[in-house]
Amino acid sequence: MINFKEEKRLWRKGYKRVAGLDEAGRGPLAGLVVAAVVCVNPKNHEALKTKMAGIKDSKKLSPKRREEFYQLITKSPAIEWGIGRASEKIIDRINILEATKLAMKRAVKNLKKKPDFLILDGKMELDLAISQISIVKADEKIFSCQAASIIAKVRRDRLMRKYHKRYSQYGFDRHKGYPTKHHREMLKKHGLCEIHRKSFRLESPLGLNK
Repeated sequence: MINFKEEKRLWRKGYKRVAGLDEAGRGPLAGLVVAAVVCVNPKNHEALKTKMAGIKDSKKLSPKRREEFYQLITKSPAIEWGIGRASEKIIDRINILEATKLAMKRAVKNLKKKPDFLILDGKMELDLAISQISIVKADEKIFSCQAASIIAKVRRDRLMRKYHKRYSQYGFDRHKGYPTKHHREMLKKHGLCEIHRKSFRLESPLGLNK
């Protein structure tokens, strides 16, 4: 069931442009991190309940369902959205957490109108002059963050499939840069390519940042 509880609480407090944020790509060994922001119109949000029934955090949806929800979200007149990115080179230079924050700030700036409140998934704070709240697992229980997670995941997956055409030996179309067994085997065989994150411990089973 779609949950607008947090958005409604903030709307009642006078915030009219409440936006939820999430990202895709913090854990991979290769490729960029992508963030998305979703701002729901409080005047016609009820119309989304039927159209978006079954929406979940992107990680809990099949690729087909993610694409279906992506189309519904991005074409809905009740939703404004924006995308922000940070490349693997930026990740190497400033670390994955700061790169994620940068991608989120870029997403916010790409909205047509500035939001007056941000809901962030996880534990972080953006240095923006906008009121905000950080909620653990927001992408599992807050609609705007769920929608943002889907947009971010779909857009990043599309980009990784494009990278696969250039670096087909790694199988980016299969694992999207995440540290799967196949990806690690290809790393041992072929070494690093241009989009691998050089600052990551590529031998770690989790692909964690140093």
